[in-house]
Amino acid sequence: MLITHDTRCALDAVVDLVNSAADADKADGLADVAGLREFVLRNDISDVGVLSEHDLPAVRRVRGLFAEVFAAAEPRAAAQLINELVAAAGTTPRLTDHDGYDWHVHYFAPGASVADHLAADCGMALAFFVVAGEQERLRRCEAPDCRRAFVDLSRNRSRRYCDSRTCGNRLHVAAYRARRKEATR
Repeated sequence: MLITHDTRCALDAVVDLVNSAADADKADGLADVAGLREFVLRNDISDVGVLSEHDLPAVRRVRGLFAEVFAAAEPRAAAQLINELVAAAGTTPRLTDHDGYDWHVHYFAPGASVADHLAADCGMALAFFVVAGEQERLRRCEAPDCRRAFVDLSRNRSRRYCDSRTCGNRLHVAAYRARRKEATR
């Protein structure tokens, strides 16, 4: 599956967006406009105007729908959610070559809100996975205490953890220690 630069950026943004939700260990990354601004800067989201309190509930709603896409059990459910997101954003595909990048497609309308921008561009990036029959690549970390979202871009679709250096390594070390403990009994 060919993943262009702009699609990869949109995938990174949607994963970061979904993972910004509050959980038992961390506060909501979009609790205020400053958090939203950090998200926009961290993900290099282009063509975003002035952010305000008005943007927060809309972006949180989009985040919730994207989380449902990652949880969707089958392609039809994921497609329905993605269609809802993209249609509500008023998708307006256009070619652009801004900021030194080659030609690529933006799906959001000029002047769109940050929520519509994310819904359109990230929704289309996820749509490519559903169309390609690769929805199972939209995953949650298998570490029992994590459950962060990620997109498995491994060649053989074998990635199980959001980060092999943290979650994966932690579980492998725990399993090793348990085996050693059992062997000494």
